Amino acid sequence: MPGLFRFGDDLLMKFIDEVVIDVAAGNGGAGCASFRREKFVPMGGPDGGDGGRGGSVVALADSNLNTLVDFRYAPRHAAENGEPGRGSDQFGAAGADVVLRMPVGTIITDLQTREVVAELLQSQQRVVLARGGDGGFGNLRYKSSTNRSPRKKTPGWPGEQRKLRLELRVLADVGLLGMPNAGKSTLIAAISNARPKIADYPFTTLHPNLGVVRLGVGRSFVVADIPGLIEGASEGAGLGHHFLRHLQRTRLLWHVIDIAPMDEAVDPVVQARAVLAELRKYDEALYRKPRWLVLNKIDLVPGERRVALVREITRRLRWKGPVYAVSAVAREGLAPLLEATWQTLSPAPREDREGDDVRFRDHLQRAP
Repeated sequence: MPGLFRFGDDLLMKFIDEVVIDVAAGNGGAGCASFRREKFVPMGGPDGGDGGRGGSVVALADSNLNTLVDFRYAPRHAAENGEPGRGSDQFGAAGADVVLRMPVGTIITDLQTREVVAELLQSQQRVVLARGGDGGFGNLRYKSSTNRSPRKKTPGWPGEQRKLRLELRVLADVGLLGMPNAGKSTLIAAISNARPKIADYPFTTLHPNLGVVRLGVGRSFVVADIPGLIEGASEGAGLGHHFLRHLQRTRLLWHVIDIAPMDEAVDPVVQARAVLAELRKYDEALYRKPRWLVLNKIDLVPGERRVALVREITRRLRWKGPVYAVSAVAREGLAPLLEATWQTLSPAPREDREGDDVRFRDHLQRAP
């Protein structure tokens, strides 16, 4: 499973992006049937109070969270019941709400109806997941000129109960797509404040990483890096399609290709086609997103062969879109890529970037 790290003899999840939970709101308190009984107060009349409202279960988007791991080990969440009413005109106290803090980008779905309850897209956004039941009426409510001594009372209403699926999809402008060891982690580390694990073997990235690219005052965008795709991912090879959901909210994809693989038998074009085939199997809409070719590790190719190699790859792929040859290690060719990306993203309506360091400061890098 993705993102496992060992602590003693236990295996803990470092990154969880999907979990099922049960939520139960509190029941309303019952109303009270009571009559005033005091010395020298004959026929005091009804004084039974209403029951209190049950507590609700509320989701709160928290920009400081980056995983749903807390819900993996605590799948049941119940709010308090309302207190029953009492005599002497005393109403029951309302039950306390339960507030569930979730990462920004969480999608909440009702498992029974398959209905999307909410999408948490803004920090501090609040959504009621299960509403508490109203309190019952005491006999004081039924007092009238024709009914001086009502004995009627009602029980409290039950609170809502739901089984919900929580799915985290990170919020980013640009998504990195490519084979393992294509240099995606090195690229995001070179252009942003992200510090992913980088090594010379495949699948060093086991969970999504986010980084903020800053080109100047008010000029920034967020890049997401996911584990690499390999041929057969739809059948579960490698890490499968599990993390492709995190690219569905991006506006632009960078298809990173290793232009100079260490193994001479590896063909970058064949690898690129395999990635695109797996992308199409997963989601046609994601496949049709705007996509640029980013040919990485250009520093490993002799200068006189670079132009010819780039032309050969684009010709074999029949590529008509933007192509950028870069070296993430040598930081070569990155400036034109970043500037063109900003120019492409900036005309569209953008959310307020104030507080990017709080919302996106590599929040998928930190272990819970």
